[in-house]
Amino acid sequence: MTKQPEAILEYNLIQQLVGLDYQLVKIPDGNALVSNLKAQLEGFNKTVFSTKEFDTILNHLAKGNVFEKAKTLRDRFNITRDNGDSFYVRFFNNEYWTSNLFQVTNQITQEGTYKNRYDVTLLVNGLPLVQIELKRRGLEIKEAFNQINRYQRHSFWSNHGLFQYVQLFVISNGVNTKYLANNKLQSVKQTFFWADVNNKNITDLTEFANSFLKPNHLGKMIAQYVVHNETHKILMVLRPYQFYATEKLVNQVATSNDNGYIWHTTGSGKTLTSFKASQIIMNLPNVHKVVFVVDRKDLDYQTMLEFNSFKKDSVDVTDNTQSLVRQLKDNSKLVLTTIQKLNNAISKANYEKSLTHLQDKKVVFIFDECHRSQFGDTHKEITKYFKNSQLFGFTGTPIFKDNASKNHLGKRTTKDLFGSCMHKYVITDAIKDQNVLRFGIEYVGKYKQKGNTLIDIEVEDINTAEVFADEKRLEKIADYMIAYHNQKTFNKDYSALFAVSNIDTLIKYYDIFKRKKEAGEHDLRIATIFSYGTNEDDEDAQDYIPGDQLPQAAEPNLAYKTSHTREKLDAYISDYNKMYNTSFSTKDSQQFENYFKDISKRLKEREKTTFQDKDRLDIVIVVNMMLTGFDAKKVNTLYVDKNLKYHGLIQAYSRTNRILGEQKSQGNILCFRNLKKATDEAITLFSNKDAIEDIILPPYETIAEKFDDALKNLLEIVPTFQSVDTLPSETEELLFIEAFRRLLRAKNVLESYTDFDWEDLGIDEQTFEDYKSKYLDLHDKVKNDREKHKTSILDDIDFELELIHRDQINVAYILQLLAKLKHSKSADAKAQKKAIIDMLSGDIQLRSKRELIEKFIEENLPHINDVDAIQDEFERFWHEEKVLALSKMCDEEQLDQKQFQALIESYTYSGREPLRDEVFKCLDNRPSILKAREIGERILDKMKEFVQVFVEGMTA
Repeated sequence: MTKQPEAILEYNLIQQLVGLDYQLVKIPDGNALVSNLKAQLEGFNKTVFSTKEFDTILNHLAKGNVFEKAKTLRDRFNITRDNGDSFYVRFFNNEYWTSNLFQVTNQITQEGTYKNRYDVTLLVNGLPLVQIELKRRGLEIKEAFNQINRYQRHSFWSNHGLFQYVQLFVISNGVNTKYLANNKLQSVKQTFFWADVNNKNITDLTEFANSFLKPNHLGKMIAQYVVHNETHKILMVLRPYQFYATEKLVNQVATSNDNGYIWHTTGSGKTLTSFKASQIIMNLPNVHKVVFVVDRKDLDYQTMLEFNSFKKDSVDVTDNTQSLVRQLKDNSKLVLTTIQKLNNAISKANYEKSLTHLQDKKVVFIFDECHRSQFGDTHKEITKYFKNSQLFGFTGTPIFKDNASKNHLGKRTTKDLFGSCMHKYVITDAIKDQNVLRFGIEYVGKYKQKGNTLIDIEVEDINTAEVFADEKRLEKIADYMIAYHNQKTFNKDYSALFAVSNIDTLIKYYDIFKRKKEAGEHDLRIATIFSYGTNEDDEDAQDYIPGDQLPQAAEPNLAYKTSHTREKLDAYISDYNKMYNTSFSTKDSQQFENYFKDISKRLKEREKTTFQDKDRLDIVIVVNMMLTGFDAKKVNTLYVDKNLKYHGLIQAYSRTNRILGEQKSQGNILCFRNLKKATDEAITLFSNKDAIEDIILPPYETIAEKFDDALKNLLEIVPTFQSVDTLPSETEELLFIEAFRRLLRAKNVLESYTDFDWEDLGIDEQTFEDYKSKYLDLHDKVKNDREKHKTSILDDIDFELELIHRDQINVAYILQLLAKLKHSKSADAKAQKKAIIDMLSGDIQLRSKRELIEKFIEENLPHINDVDAIQDEFERFWHEEKVLALSKMCDEEQLDQKQFQALIESYTYSGREPLRDEVFKCLDNRPSILKAREIGERILDKMKEFVQVFVEGMTA
């Protein structure tokens, strides 16, 4: 069967869209796009614009970036007409989205830095709001995603920036079809399949168009389900299960007073769903207020930040019960609070009196993580006080009969409290959709007969507190973590949590790690946090920030304060202060809360491009804190030395499985207790028994087989690494790239297992490295061709360079090897020199420095007699080359060297890419508007390359 070419795929889609009531229009270029825009805006606004009036509109539309233009699209623009009248121009009808005018066109050509031709464009009122990029069947749709990114850089900004009004992209190869928001920060991991209400994915392009691209549905998605993230200044779009849950909630509030709950698995974006539902519900005519309730002070703050990032100033945090009462009384439509403050407001007489007018009003309560907070008297108090209330719960792990705890009200389930489940999206759905990762679980102890997970830490059957707390056992576990932490976290590129059973054990662990660090056995940065005012001997106890405890909680904790634990915590916070130059303590609850926030922020901000290694935190030791409701994409490992079960287990494991790029292929769980039975039971409860294999990565041996299959495929294409040089055309090069990329992906997963060993594989490490060098050579070739404006079928290939990592090799390490080379006899020197050059070729960061280091080896090293002087001589050489390179770049681009050097230093320090205007200030002459973007991008690229060569990886 021949593969369907893109042209046929495109033709069939356009015919289908015409059948769905799109008007087909021919728009060959940017001028035709502008002419059509004028005609459509006139039709939509039921008027005719003069040339002068339309120029004013066009100038208004040209302003701003993608984020700002998304707001312009939804606003009205006031113009003064030629006759002096005032007129409000609308660009999109958000309330009645079917009244917008829908058109389809294809193959629009625009010229920016390069000339690009786009596949299928959906125009709404003349503006391009949806861009569809197609690839022929058989190609990965990732290539279509990369093509979109290329268009963003090369031409979307040209012709008044009209293509920056695109809200959604659709990418498809006919068989697989996904949609995504117009957000240049996202990776291909933030692209989504559309699905039906039962989470069955709609992947075929024809079915997708029938379901998603119908004007009524597409109009609604753009009007209500594209969210503006104010924090990152990007657009986000809801995934199908978020859309269906929101629609069901809105419909239930509009048509009945029934309660209900939403079961969406941990990590699937419940906050965005609940925000969107709250936002739509609060505008329904029958609703007086929406109250969003969280159960912990830290989540109150976290949720406020997230809600306000989705819509500026949408909520104000209620610092205390008094401010909550004030917001309940005033005209705030959306109130965010903790369950503790809500309980105070309705149970304390001095507050309660001022709220009586709300008792008969329709107040909708939305409870976040309702599996944790709703099982004491508070639920009863709320429903008794607000007689016309409607309650909805969100949970990733509902309470069923099997995992219900008993309190004085009996065993109660989520269904008992909230009624029926309105929409379900369980962990198997999320893994299938690649919205969360699978877990790679290893049980460390005497549970396996061989391999690196076999260590003598306890006999499996003995389950006594004394054995678990034995210092020798804790020492062995600490040694094990030190030995394998780099392997699990890609050389500390990710962080880990360590969950332990109680505070006493936590203290022992922290002291062991501290002692070993002082003895030079590791250089891990370790912190801890625990609440010092609560009895936590019980492993199921909740862990709160002081001030969060609820008097009516289902399982009241005995209050105790021992000076010992508080003194210990203060000492540990003091270590933290020294490490990061901070000044936290436990003097009061605010100081302690700030310490907690600082730890959270340190883990969360690792994913930012501006993150500095000096802020890195490697491991946080906890009892219960951070094991629920805490999200940080750069946490990929959980060490466990405590008993977990049911919702507690799934919640804790789920701290590790947030999606982030290709490198993070699973959440690593290292259990120092045999939790296999508990894990299987939890997965069975929250999905089904057959789902265990879908949720947990298979054993090491199975992944090794996948690696062997990928290797066999590679060797069929290129039997030796030298064969890559003789591939006849780009078509064969593409086959090699895809085959080696598959091998890289398998190796990336394999390496996360502690049993990883090259001896088990069908290729030795050196041969693998040789193939990798050829792979990187092709990457460099594609990059150079792009700079020379050559088009290539390899243009949109993603080489997934993040998968290419090795041990911490930097220039300091290379200098040590050069010292050895200087010492070695001439017979060995040749082989050592080749090994150094090969190493430079195989490392992404050092590859850019290869030419200069080779020059140093050839020209300078032979003249250095004292081995101890190599470092000084190298630094002098490097500085000279750096000055020459900077001078050359400034001459070529006519830049003021002093100003440009200051700009480079600022970029190196902050990680923030300079604005184009900052670059232009360094130029002798500011370029014309037509050339500005091209010149700005070229200089920025050169600057990044300069920093990559001369700055990155240059420290020991």
